[in-house]
Amino acid sequence: MNVILLGPPGAGKGTQAKRTAAAFGLKHLSSGDILRAERKAGTELGRKAQSYMDRGALVPDELVVAMMADHIARPDAAKGVLLDGFPRTRAQAEALDRELARMGNRIDLVIDLAVPDDDVAGRLTGRRSCPKCGAVYHIRFHPPKTDGMCDGGCGALVVREDDKEAVVRQRLKTYHEQTEPLIAYYREKGLLRQVDGSRSVDQVGAAVDALCRGAQ
Repeated sequence: MNVILLGPPGAGKGTQAKRTAAAFGLKHLSSGDILRAERKAGTELGRKAQSYMDRGALVPDELVVAMMADHIARPDAAKGVLLDGFPRTRAQAEALDRELARMGNRIDLVIDLAVPDDDVAGRLTGRRSCPKCGAVYHIRFHPPKTDGMCDGGCGALVVREDDKEAVVRQRLKTYHEQTEPLIAYYREKGLLRQVDGSRSVDQVGAAVDALCRGAQ
């Protein structure tokens, strides 16, 4: 089973993807996590992606599709994948369909986590990250034990460049302009299901799990 999670940045795709992938034995592929790892490793892809991600713009399709196709084709994804943060444009979705068809595979379910823009902005601008261990906190929902400091003893937390207010608003603008056409694309294919992403993590997770069970 291959599942895609759609939704704006901060909708909770990463959280739901990890728990759902574990529950259904799927390989969780997060384009954001992979891109950040590539940046940290200083790969060619990472260097090219850096300038786009830091200003809240989408990384060009050819870079993302090449990266994701490589991971989808790996042996550890043979039982199915849960795609988180990819595809983001109709062109990427069409390229993904072609790649899966070449492999004799297809997408079985697309879940859209719907969250209002103001809720998204509040979630993202409140995030604080540890640059050393990668731990993520939130000033309201998951604060560190000591204000501004990592619980693991790594030191000071930071606001990621793409979590700053101006960048968040640009990311949302980009999402609405370029990514929302995916909703129409997958609705036309009969694959789209929508979940209210503004509810609690457990409520959203239960709804996502029910849809996945129905798609098996």
